[in-house]
Amino acid sequence: MSVNITFKDASIEDLPIIVDIYNSTVPSRMVTADTEPVSVNDRLDWFNEHNPYKRPLWVVEYGDEICGWVSLQSFYGRPAYNATAEISIYIHEDFRGKGLGKKILNKVIEESPKFEVDTLLGFIFGHNKPSLRLFESFGFEKWAHLPEVATLDGMKRDLIILGKKVS
Repeated sequence: MSVNITFKDASIEDLPIIVDIYNSTVPSRMVTADTEPVSVNDRLDWFNEHNPYKRPLWVVEYGDEICGWVSLQSFYGRPAYNATAEISIYIHEDFRGKGLGKKILNKVIEESPKFEVDTLLGFIFGHNKPSLRLFESFGFEKWAHLPEVATLDGMKRDLIILGKKVS
């Protein structure tokens, strides 16, 4: 598969596929701390926290099919942190392992200054080696290790916070 993708600002009409892609990651216990699927209604406030000027939520299209999404979210919700954002990348299961994560992460790093973001953070479970490798390959460094802060199916899991200065 050639990795030729496009990005567009997500609309409310995209929210059901965004939620479907997100929910497809819940059973793996690798990506999200949610342990049950969420509903479109559950994600409305989250969706509305995004805007194309400061905190984008993009759907990623391969051809005319949405194959994933990426968002920037404010970190900690205080004005002093406005230049710091958490990045979240979710890829449809049919498109995982095909190099899309690299294209998506590269796009976000390139576009971050446009959103007045100079620091990106990734919150990744310690057992999610593919995501850790992806971020590290783009120069993200381990800035924090929170041991056993999550419990997934009775197993304690670590959270790694990776960070990168992008401008």
